[in-house]
Amino acid sequence: MRELAARAGLADEIVVDSAGTGDWHIGERADLRTLRVLSNAGYDGSGHRARQFEAQWFDDRDLVIALDRGHERTLRSWAPTEEDRDKVRLLRGFDPDARPGAPDIPDPYYDGEQAFADVLEEVEASCRGLLSFVSAELGHAARR
Repeated sequence: MRELAARAGLADEIVVDSAGTGDWHIGERADLRTLRVLSNAGYDGSGHRARQFEAQWFDDRDLVIALDRGHERTLRSWAPTEEDRDKVRLLRGFDPDARPGAPDIPDPYYDGEQAFADVLEEVEASCRGLLSFVSAELGHAARR
């Protein structure tokens, strides 16, 4: 998403960060398969370090994007207000071509490297839709 925002000339207006709902990988780098797939697609994931989302972050964020319904439920349960709960959205909900009834981005961890590449494609498609949504909210036409 950060790369798409930069390409659209919106890097100064759209702040993108990442965090998980669990604490078991805090400080660790991304899975090596993730790093290879990202590199093959032209992304640099080397600086990524895992961290856990904190409820007070809702104050500084307009949207909190979850990859699956389990994360969505967890994030909504951490939201201090109804307004904050409404900030939590599923990423696949922004992909107009997503299959109906398949709202989750799957976790490829127990699969092979091809599953990581497939997940990247789903994330990219969803992020293009998310960029269009955010661009419209900011009053810009999405520039890809």
